[in-house]
Amino acid sequence: MSKDAKNVPALRFRGYSDAWEKRKLGELAKVRTGRAFKSSSFSPNGKYYVVTNKDIGGPQISTHMDGDRIDITNPVDIAKYSLSGRNLLVTMDGVNIGKTAMYSNEDAVLAQRVGRLTSSSLDFVHQITSQKNFLTRMNELSVGNAIKHISLKQISDYAVNVPQQTSERQLIGQTLSLLDNLIAATQRRIDALEQAKKALLQRLFDQSWRFKGYSDPWEKRKWSQLVGISKNMVDPTTGKYDSLIHIGPGNIRSNSRELVDLKTVKDENLISGKFHFDKGDIIYGKINPQLAKYTIAPAEGLSSADTYVLKPKSGIERLFLYYTLGTNRFFKYTVSVSQRTGMPKINRDELNAYSLIIAPSLFEQKRIGLFLRKTDDLIAATQSRLSSLELLKKSLLQDLFI
Repeated sequence: MSKDAKNVPALRFRGYSDAWEKRKLGELAKVRTGRAFKSSSFSPNGKYYVVTNKDIGGPQISTHMDGDRIDITNPVDIAKYSLSGRNLLVTMDGVNIGKTAMYSNEDAVLAQRVGRLTSSSLDFVHQITSQKNFLTRMNELSVGNAIKHISLKQISDYAVNVPQQTSERQLIGQTLSLLDNLIAATQRRIDALEQAKKALLQRLFDQSWRFKGYSDPWEKRKWSQLVGISKNMVDPTTGKYDSLIHIGPGNIRSNSRELVDLKTVKDENLISGKFHFDKGDIIYGKINPQLAKYTIAPAEGLSSADTYVLKPKSGIERLFLYYTLGTNRFFKYTVSVSQRTGMPKINRDELNAYSLIIAPSLFEQKRIGLFLRKTDDLIAATQSRLSSLELLKKSLLQDLFI
């Protein structure tokens, strides 16, 4: 077949040059569903877990699940509905219609109304069905009032451009699958690091862990004695602050010092009064304290009136104060005093009434702060790696597919 430039992706594996052709999913994979198992047959100690649509919410399904179980002894049913081997599952009912997930578990069986695809190019088929176009099309085709659903035929009839040769499909699928596994592993590493940080915060601030050489009991001190809450509100329309950054609660990720979508005062076209802050000041979101939005200012700027600018006084280290905001004790206090009618908010008097429990030694405070910052730096570096991998995946999808 002559090469058709309109049906050739930008990036090809060496040795492949034929134009891609339109094919239906039913031509690329065997499409079927499970069995309508009777609820009366379920048993809490059944050997097989029954996989249903509710189990499909992400690219991978955990093999450790709580749900209905069943005993099956008929070898024909076991062979037909067992989810051993590699399977691509598709949600056919409910709010997650069109969501797909790879799954393999010899101790699980498939329920009716869950799509199951098997193929010699399953990784490639997974990439096709993981893209937004497939999800959108399945939702467009879905019918029903209370509960939407799609059919096996609608899944089978979904058509896309694909390589003519099975070997090229397999190469593309395997390459992207390896990248997906790396992305998933990186996300798991981030999750593990965040859990480790949470444990470190707990142990360091409840003093169950102490650095060597420190044993003096910690002291209880009033917030107002150790922390200043800036009242330096300025007019952002004067032009004096145009080049400075502006930070509002929407720019701060919950439970993270990460800032997103920062713009200058001029770009934000601010008109109402804002708090001025210096580099290193702590910005704390006073609205909805349950969201735990706080950060350390990376440069001079202005912050929203929905934030407080916190400045440590003598007796408390800046990083120690910053990480205090992430402790369970502080979180529970701010949430408890902000639960009023309307928008939850913590006011200055409530903050000033809070009692900090601090290490009497500034050197111990500093060590705690620096130790936790190293953990945050590692989390940030891993998140940066994840973002790079996701950008690479996006780029490959654009170049490897038509």
